Amino acid sequence: MSTPMTDVSKKPVALDASDVDAALPLGAPTRKAYGGLAVLVVVLLVAPVVAGQAGDSWVRILDFALLYIMLALGLNIVVGFAGLLDLGYIAFYAIGAYLCALLASPQFATVLQSFVDNYPELGEWLVHAFGPAVTENGIHLPVWIIVPLAALLAGAFGMILGAPTLKLRGDYLAIVTLGFGEIIRIFMNNLNSPVNITNGPQGILNIEPKLFGDVSFRRPIELFGFEASVVQLYYYLFLALVVVIVFFSIRLQNSRIGRAWVAIREDEIAAKAMGINTRNIKLLAFAMGASFGGVSGSMFAAFQGFVSPESFGLLESIVVLAMVVLGGMGHIPGVILGGVLLAAFPEVLRHIAVPIQQAAFGHVIIDAEIIRQLLYGVAMVAIMLFRPAGLWPAPEHGRGLGGIEAKRAAAEGA
Repeated sequence: MSTPMTDVSKKPVALDASDVDAALPLGAPTRKAYGGLAVLVVVLLVAPVVAGQAGDSWVRILDFALLYIMLALGLNIVVGFAGLLDLGYIAFYAIGAYLCALLASPQFATVLQSFVDNYPELGEWLVHAFGPAVTENGIHLPVWIIVPLAALLAGAFGMILGAPTLKLRGDYLAIVTLGFGEIIRIFMNNLNSPVNITNGPQGILNIEPKLFGDVSFRRPIELFGFEASVVQLYYYLFLALVVVIVFFSIRLQNSRIGRAWVAIREDEIAAKAMGINTRNIKLLAFAMGASFGGVSGSMFAAFQGFVSPESFGLLESIVVLAMVVLGGMGHIPGVILGGVLLAAFPEVLRHIAVPIQQAAFGHVIIDAEIIRQLLYGVAMVAIMLFRPAGLWPAPEHGRGLGGIEAKRAAAEGA
């Protein structure tokens, strides 16, 4: 057999650093990425301090932006990675919030008393089991216990939702998940009789999870001569949770499971023909997405100190879905961008719309809430018309050596 000869006539191609970076596999860090990451870390750490100079309300906007980023990243697993349209995602947010409310407020003592009054035998057993840990002020477990429990409980409900919907797609799946979200909201609204678990439409007050011991985020903490306010403390807690969720999302996206989700999204029949267990992979997508929603919900309850069914309506699910679509479905940085824009920008506009009108016209012409909703709708329509893939869509696959090969072809043509 003849040995193929190497073509030595090809001209060497000079490659610069940008070509080397472009040739790296998708997701591989580059020098520019490390520099940008360092700048981002500094900005995120000092953001609440800078915003706090203008008032705690601006730090609260940052806090809610981080909460919505957690929600959007969870929904991105279901909608962006697996391609399953979920309009009831806010139900898992509610489950995490009410779990935190029960485990970090006086409501737990009320629940035990309700069982004793209505079901004496069961109530006595529950008092014997939980009574030593419960005072007249209820139970206030630490955050580091509530967050994993919220993730596990919401994940279990995610599998319960996913099990009967495995054969549904598109509009049918959207209608079923929408119904599930409404069922959970109505359930929370009416679960105050005969045993008062959720306190019905009145909601649950005085939610105060502990950090460790008697240390709580409900009181400012002084460290190294700097006093961090309550909203600043929650900002750093939420930021840490967002970092953890982003880490898990990236690892999932680059794993075999993540590739299986993408295969199901692109063509479920072909994925099944290639040997992917679509049933288990779909259930895992629902469970993982729901667990992130449960974590966000538990932190929402801790931050607000109060939960009620009105906070978990259909509009909230639509807003979270809009964040994923606006940023770029399946692209983690894009989803984060969409969460920041739709969570923070409307609140910023609410604060500046009235002063701008008073300075320009001497009085308020259009209410800030109307302007906010108008611009919100116009922005969504414009995005769907001109950027249907989102503001920051996922990069195309296969770009690895394309730039280098194109440059080589151009050099040979010369």
